[in-house]
Amino acid sequence: MERKMFYGAKPDIFFKAKWLRENMTEAEKLLWKQLNKNKLGVRFKPQHPIDIYIVDFYCHALNLAIELDGESHRNSKEYDQDRTCELENFGIRVIRFNNSEVFQNINKVMAQINYVIRECRIDKDST
Repeated sequence: MERKMFYGAKPDIFFKAKWLRENMTEAEKLLWKQLNKNKLGVRFKPQHPIDIYIVDFYCHALNLAIELDGESHRNSKEYDQDRTCELENFGIRVIRFNNSEVFQNINKVMAQINYVIRECRIDKDST
């Protein structure tokens, strides 16, 4: 069975995702410059709807979501954990970074993303 791309996301989620793409945070813009145009050998989409959620960046080929946690996330660790659990129930691997990590050491963030991409490819090839 082919994996679904949006996992039942409703039209209002798509409108919100479009707005978020047009109004990315500075950290999202910086990371998007690194992920855009298949620079890592896989395609990521920014602000991608999945069910009732919108993930910051999503690679459909690897079922991989990247989430950036900003200032508004400091008091929402439980929500983030629940959200990650829900996404993982769809078979999506989620990796998270703080905005400060992106600003202070984008090379380290990219190295971690590359590592996870390699892991995902190995997992995909072994199934």
